Amino acid sequence: MVKKAKKQAKASKKAAAKPKMAPARQKSPHRSVNKSFLATAPKSHVEAPLTQAIILAAGKSTRTWPLTISKPKALLEVANKTVLEHNLEQLQGIIKDAVIVTGFEGHQIMQRIGYRSGDINIAYTEQLQQLGTAHALKSAESKAKQRFLVLMGDDIYSREDLQNCLKHERCLLAQNVEDVSQFGLVREKNGVLHQITEKASLSREGLANTGCYVFKRDIFLAIKKLKRSERGEYELVDAVNALAASQKVDVVVARNWQPITRPWSLLEANEKMLCNLKEPSVKGEVEKGATIKGAVSIGKGTVVKAGAYIEGPAIIGENCTIGPNCYIRAHTSIGNNCYVGNATEIKNSIMMKGSHAGHLSYVGDSVLGENVNLGASTITANLKHDNSHVRSLVKGQLVDTGRRKLGAIIGDNAHTGIHTTIYPGRKMWPNTTTLPGEVVRKDVEQ
Repeated sequence: MVKKAKKQAKASKKAAAKPKMAPARQKSPHRSVNKSFLATAPKSHVEAPLTQAIILAAGKSTRTWPLTISKPKALLEVANKTVLEHNLEQLQGIIKDAVIVTGFEGHQIMQRIGYRSGDINIAYTEQLQQLGTAHALKSAESKAKQRFLVLMGDDIYSREDLQNCLKHERCLLAQNVEDVSQFGLVREKNGVLHQITEKASLSREGLANTGCYVFKRDIFLAIKKLKRSERGEYELVDAVNALAASQKVDVVVARNWQPITRPWSLLEANEKMLCNLKEPSVKGEVEKGATIKGAVSIGKGTVVKAGAYIEGPAIIGENCTIGPNCYIRAHTSIGNNCYVGNATEIKNSIMMKGSHAGHLSYVGDSVLGENVNLGASTITANLKHDNSHVRSLVKGQLVDTGRRKLGAIIGDNAHTGIHTTIYPGRKMWPNTTTLPGEVVRKDVEQ
């Protein structure tokens, strides 16, 4: 049986070396998937051990602009760690090796993550052209083992869900959501995948595809037979549908998947991650007269000055200056080397490393990228007079954020002049500025 499995593995490698990705074709109103690969797929009777994860982190996300104009989406931060670092943390003890597929600004990922994360060895492969998720996975074919885990590098997965996936020879991780139209709709019968419909047209509750799978190497045979989709990409869901037509693909229901689809998704993810803080942790200096309430984490080299009032759960990184006389409210993350000045209030927000919110400012329900500087008396309005949901522009379309409170989304290295007021849901592109006293009614783009 072992000899037979080895022969089959060699045959599979030879077969994988010959075919190439189907050439680009004109856009078609229908996706075409050739399922004939199933006749040539190796039929392994031995379940291979799973010790490897392939993480797809190559795409250039435009729906999360302006935060991802200057960095990959996988490097956005939640609770002072990148999305990619959160996933690698959840994979500790589950897998031994990870292959990260990079593309847009891939050098930033390599610089941040390196070649080892805890007990996990890290290797990289580059998707030279962003031609879809199936094309991205194919970029890692030469490094893929007989059986492996696949996950998206820009969503957050839980350890429990990932462990449950490993119990299955092949599977897809899905989660019940209120509006499945934003994701791929998973149709299953008795726990077995029937079909994935990408971006279902109807807004309704349903099982959403999380983009996490357990595959064997026969997935590459399916990918090689793909044609481009309507949007000109090679879609991984098309390959999975073809596989499910003949092979059993189990559907595992997730309990704690956190998708990052829009800039404000970070706020929801940040709140959930901070709720995991149970005890205060103070490694910096807290002056007499400062107040720390609840689960607050304060990093090394940080000074919390007298009069500062901090409510947990909250996290403050290393080498920050907080105060004097400022108010940091619950569900706030402040990165390394940040400054929060006198009479400034930060509420339910994310400040990435190197950002400054000077005196007399208010930052509510907002996301500040790296090295943002808010001039004195900068105000981020976060609530509409009629209490309706805040709407925000995404790729030229006004989108209902689903949030009653949403402040500003500010890209890396942006600066505001003193007395700047920003309307709810407005965005500032990286390296942009405002004049003193300016009222930001529309997005400030480059």
